[in-house]
Amino acid sequence: MIQLFTPYFRVDECLVGIRECLEKGWTGLGFKTAEIEKSWVEYTGLPYAHFLSSNTVGLHLALHMFKTKYGWKDEDEIITTPLTFVSTNHAIKYCQLKPVFADIDEYLCLDPEDIKKKITPRTKAVMFVGIGGNTGRYEEVLKVCRDHGLKLILDAAHMAGSRLNGVHVGQGADVTIFSFQAVKNLPTADSGMICFADAEDDERARKLTWLGINKDTYARTVSQGAYKWMYDVEEVGFKFHGNSIMAAIALVSLKHLDQDNAYRRQLAQWYEDGLKGVKGIEVVPTYPACESSRHLFQAKATNRDALIQYLNDKNVGVGVHYRDNIHYAPYAYAEGTCPKARSASDHLISLPMHMGVTQENVEYIVDAVRSCMKTG
Repeated sequence: MIQLFTPYFRVDECLVGIRECLEKGWTGLGFKTAEIEKSWVEYTGLPYAHFLSSNTVGLHLALHMFKTKYGWKDEDEIITTPLTFVSTNHAIKYCQLKPVFADIDEYLCLDPEDIKKKITPRTKAVMFVGIGGNTGRYEEVLKVCRDHGLKLILDAAHMAGSRLNGVHVGQGADVTIFSFQAVKNLPTADSGMICFADAEDDERARKLTWLGINKDTYARTVSQGAYKWMYDVEEVGFKFHGNSIMAAIALVSLKHLDQDNAYRRQLAQWYEDGLKGVKGIEVVPTYPACESSRHLFQAKATNRDALIQYLNDKNVGVGVHYRDNIHYAPYAYAEGTCPKARSASDHLISLPMHMGVTQENVEYIVDAVRSCMKTG
C-alpha cells in the first residue's frame, strides 16, 4: 500500500536529543524548547517564536489574546475559509466569536475580493489558511486587512518552509501559527509554534501557555536565590506550552526541512508532468511567487469518488483536503455562501506526498489515474 501520509524521522539523530533530555531529567518546557524557538526565529526571520503543544492550541491562544486585548465582543466576526481542517474554525468558536466564510480562489486559498464583500462593522480579523503550503494571494489579503483595520491571523499549519518572493511566510501577519504534527513537513509526535509580530504579545503568550504564571518552571529552576518558588498568576491561562522531547525531535526535523521540501517539490513536478493532458483532472496550481512546502499534492477530478475507490483498489492511499466545513452542523448556518469552496470540496483529491514516495510510486499512481479516467 502506498500511504497518503507516512511520518518520516531520522530516528538515530532524534534519539540523541531525546536521550539528552532524559539524562538531564528535563523533559518539559526548558532547554530544548528554548533552543527550537531560537532556531525557528533564525530560520524564518520572524521576530518571535513560542513552542506549543499543537497548532490548534495556537489558533485558540491567538484569538483569545486578541479578543481580550482589543475588547472584541462575543459573536464578533472572523472571516475565514470553509476549506480547511475543522480546528481552524473550531478555534474561532472556542472564543465565542463567529466564523464568517469567504470563498476561495484557484489556489484554494481565501479570495481577497470575496473577503471584501464579507466585511461588516463586526469584522475583527481574517484567518488565512495556506492550504498545502500554498500562499495564494496572501499579499492582497494582507492589504485588505491593513486597509480595513483588521488583524491577520495566518494558519500556517502546512507552511513550514514555504516562501513568498524568497522570504519565509509569516511576514506582515499579526500572528502566524505552524504545525509540527507527525505527518507535517517538520514532524514531531505533535507540537506547533506561534509567532507574534509584537513583543508584548509574545511575552503575554508565554505566561498564558503556562496557566498565566509569570515565571515558567525552567526559569525558576535555573535561577538563583531562596525565592525561586515565588511567582504570580496574572490572569487565567492554559497549559498549551510544548515540551523538550518534542523540541528535540523538531530540532532534527528543522535541520533537514529545506532538503525534504525540495524533494516534495520534485514529487509534485513528477505528478504534474504525468497528469498533464489527462481529461477530467485539473491540478491545483501553486501561486507563481510561492516556493511551496508542498505538504499536499491536490487535484480536482470530475469523477472524484470513483477515482478514490479505483486507487484504493490499486493499493494507493488518497485523501480529500478538505470537506467544506459548511457541511458540518456547527457551520451549517453559512450554507450557500461559498459556492467555489463547495465545488472544490466535491472534486478534490490528495495523492500520496511524503518522504517515502518514490518516482516509481508516482509513475504507478499516475498510470492508475490515467486508466481510471479513460474508463470513466
